[in-house]
Order: sequence, then C-alpha cells, then structure tokens
Amino acid sequence: MQYNRILLKLSGEALMGSRSYGIDPERLHDYASEIKQITDRGVEVAIVIGGGNIFRGVAGASKGMDRVQGDHMGMLATVINGLALQSALEDSGIQVRLQSAIKINEVAEPFIRRKAIRHLEKGRVVIFGGGTGNPYFTTDSAAVLRAIEIDADVILKGTRVDGIYSSDPEKDKGATKFDFISFDDVLSKGLKVMDTTAFTLSQENRLPIIVFDMNTKGNLLKVVSGEKIGTKVNL
Repeated sequence: MQYNRILLKLSGEALMGSRSYGIDPERLHDYASEIKQITDRGVEVAIVIGGGNIFRGVAGASKGMDRVQGDHMGMLATVINGLALQSALEDSGIQVRLQSAIKINEVAEPFIRRKAIRHLEKGRVVIFGGGTGNPYFTTDSAAVLRAIEIDADVILKGTRVDGIYSSDPEKDKGATKFDFISFDDVLSKGLKVMDTTAFTLSQENRLPIIVFDMNTKGNLLKVVSGEKIGTKVNL
C-alpha cells in the first residue's frame, strides 16, 4: 500500500445517493464495502463526514437563522451521519469508534487524540463527528485538522467527480482534468478544492490531498495502492 494511515473526507450529500435528502442505505453499504477492502489490507482509516444531507448551517443563516445555532445543528447532523456509517461498517465486520468534538457521551466518545491514534493502531476505523466543535469552521477544516493531529499520510477527498478540473466539468465540456497540481497553482487558478481555511492549513503542514470519485467501485483501493486515480495536490 502507498499509504499506511489515511483521512477519508466524505460529504454529507454523498450519503443521499439518488435521494433528495437524508441517507441512502445502499450508498452506505457501498461505502462500507469500499472501506473494508483497504482495512483488510492493513490500512489505518479515519473518516470525517459532512452533514449537508441533513442540515447546513450556512444555508440556515442565509434564511435568517443565527449562524452559531445553525452551525451547531450542522455539527449534530455530522454525528447522525457518523452513527449511520458506523452501523454500516460494523455490519461489514469492521470495528469502529465514533468520536465527537462536542460532548454527546451517550452515543460517541469524546475526541481524544491519543485515544484516536490507539484505535487506529489496533485496526479500528475512527469516525470524527461534530466538526471541529466550533461554529464558522467547515468539515473540510475538521478533516485537515484531524488528519494533522493523527499524523495521516494523506487526505482523500471522495467526491462525485473524478478529480480537479480547470472549470466545472458538469457545466463546461471543455474542462481539463489535472492529474497533479501544486497548492500554489490551485490558489492562483482559483480552483475549488476545499474552503480556504482548510486548504491553507493543509498546505502549511505539507499534507497532500487527493480528490477522486468515491462512487466508482474499487477507486478507494486504487488510490491507497498508489494508482493514478483522481487529482493529487502536493507542494
């Protein structure tokens, strides 16, 4: 395997599958199967998942809701998604621990860095819920922060497109895909990979990011194995 310890970032919307909201059990099952392929090969896996399929704090704030309240609701949504993914992974025979940045001890462990690392060393998948525990920070920022804290080798951002393009490939048929691109080039070209806070944090800590299509079966294993899948952002 090319990578020993990874941080997999999934969007909440990815869990909707073909639905317009909520969680699609079939999509959960597919993701669990993909993750099992790499854990069976000894890869240590941590996961951060968004909550946009249930609630987005920014969207609530745009309609008059208090932003802090909205972000707290979004954090709870990530915990709900984490519980759903935990259940699917356990059904696949994987040991999983859900840790939350906000105290919700009846359903999730509190985030403790040393404990999370120990879980990974024992072969357990660790899901980080609750974002960073602070409003005004996205789950992208949470993913980069947790990846740095657990000393992950790479951030794998699973999306519905197969990499980073010069423009939106769903709108521009002439968009060009990048196999490799530097952090500086992403910024200079104004490409959207993560929010600026998360992206800058990753750049400052020399943590590479790979953007790939998570919905194509076998892609996760290929990425972890070092195959040229998606787009790699590096120094």
